[in-house]
Amino acid sequence: MPTEIEKVMQILKERYQEKTSALMDVSTRKDPFLTLISCLLSLRTKDEVTAGASERLFARAKTPEEMLNLKKEEIETAIYPVGFYKRKADQILEICRVLVERYDSRVPDEIDELLKMRGVGRKTANIVITLGYNKPGVAVDTHVHRISNRMGLVSTKTPFQTEVALRKTLPKQYWIVFNDLLVRHGKAVCTPISPKCSICPITAYCKRVGVTRFR
Repeated sequence: MPTEIEKVMQILKERYQEKTSALMDVSTRKDPFLTLISCLLSLRTKDEVTAGASERLFARAKTPEEMLNLKKEEIETAIYPVGFYKRKADQILEICRVLVERYDSRVPDEIDELLKMRGVGRKTANIVITLGYNKPGVAVDTHVHRISNRMGLVSTKTPFQTEVALRKTLPKQYWIVFNDLLVRHGKAVCTPISPKCSICPITAYCKRVGVTRFR
């Protein structure tokens, strides 16, 4: 008999199988560099904006060397209107310099090495190793942290604690897709305030921890 998490994952896959994020679209090219840059662009930015910005930027440069040949203003123009686009242009150029000078232009495939680069947090590092290198990792953002706790899968205070807990309890076969599915579910149904429990396809498996008001 399948466990509850297996049932949950099956339901979410069926619900959101026709929809993929901008990051998942980039990852189909299996290019860690494109995945890294697109992930940086996606922070505090809507999927559709990230997709457009990534497409415009990668039309001009697809490698660290090519990116360094662009002026900061060119990158800003290409990625606008992503959130904090001026700061992100600086981060992109700095990361590309680090990749060229320290890593022979190759994006590291280890979380600890990725975290050494400015602007790269655990979520981004996990996404790079999972989507870029197809290595096991659990990317945890606010949606994954919130929903995992609401469901009762974990009982944690921070995204990092959630990542550690999920690595112990979540079957590895779901690690790569977990973030994308929960982000989509968090945006559409399991919202931060007053989640739409009445139409949630996995409500039977959710403990609603901390939920005081729902629709």
